[in-house]
Amino acid sequence: MKILRSYFYLTFVLLSPFVACLSQAADAREAESGSAAPDLAFGAYQRGDFKAALLEAKKRLQINPKDAAALALIGQLYIEGAGVDRDAKQAMDWFRRAADFGNAESAYIYGAALLQGLNVPKDRNRARNYLEKAAALNHGSALHLLGEMALENEGKPSDFPRALDYFKRADAAGNADASYALGVLYKTGKGLDKDLNTAAFYFKRAADLDLSAAMVEYAIMQFNGVGAPRDQQAAIALLRRAGMAGNAVAQNRLAHIYAEGLGVAPDLSQARYWRDKAREGGLADSALDFLSSAGPKDASGKQDQSAPTAPTQSKTQAPMPPTFQAPLKK
Repeated sequence: MKILRSYFYLTFVLLSPFVACLSQAADAREAESGSAAPDLAFGAYQRGDFKAALLEAKKRLQINPKDAAALALIGQLYIEGAGVDRDAKQAMDWFRRAADFGNAESAYIYGAALLQGLNVPKDRNRARNYLEKAAALNHGSALHLLGEMALENEGKPSDFPRALDYFKRADAAGNADASYALGVLYKTGKGLDKDLNTAAFYFKRAADLDLSAAMVEYAIMQFNGVGAPRDQQAAIALLRRAGMAGNAVAQNRLAHIYAEGLGVAPDLSQARYWRDKAREGGLADSALDFLSSAGPKDASGKQDQSAPTAPTQSKTQAPMPPTFQAPLKK
């Protein structure tokens, strides 16, 4: 199966959840030691004093060379070039050391880098080992990536049982991409019995976590009453959420809805708006070419905004077309 999302092919820019994870790890360590002292390294980082953050993190390492949170913070500083010259290779070394001392996020970052060969030599076996370290600590993104690796399976037939296990563990950890992957597997029936109700369940879980691709899948099932209770208005609202988030497929579906009056009164202005948004996102649809940019011209040569350029009859019973999925390996 084609990897569903490439977010794990890291660019290593700052992500606040990552820093939050490091800070939480430090807080937990301090709680165990009974210390109420503030975390000076993370405090400096959060207020943007990166040189002080580096200094305080190194002080912590002098006290405890196995301080995984401090090691990970230094890696983050080097990958950002915050308070130091940006050095991605050196950052990877800090992440590796943090991973070896039990930092789940660093194990995921380093494992994903090894898988891609990003600032480290590409090594799939070592990548799997580090991702398993993170997975053992219930890291949702690592579990999801291991599931995708099981589906790709180095060119061999997909290992669906192993992938399903990883995806379910990642879903339980709150990973939206894993929930979406489970939805795709149950929708297509690859490696398990096809079950549209279960597919809709997982698409909704991912949609509730703001994954726009899942919003589209669940909205279409909801619009058609396939796998989910039929509710066209809720489906349209969900498509709008996905469209506002920049999902071109959602924008294209909204253009059809408003052009053809599917569950709503026809609205050519809205249809053109969403058609154009989808085009900007790289999704052209010749079926919507009948929508002019501003309506046809009248006899005087001016744009006639009232002239219809699309069917005006309501088609509330017409089904929405399905989305397109990359084929799974057989």
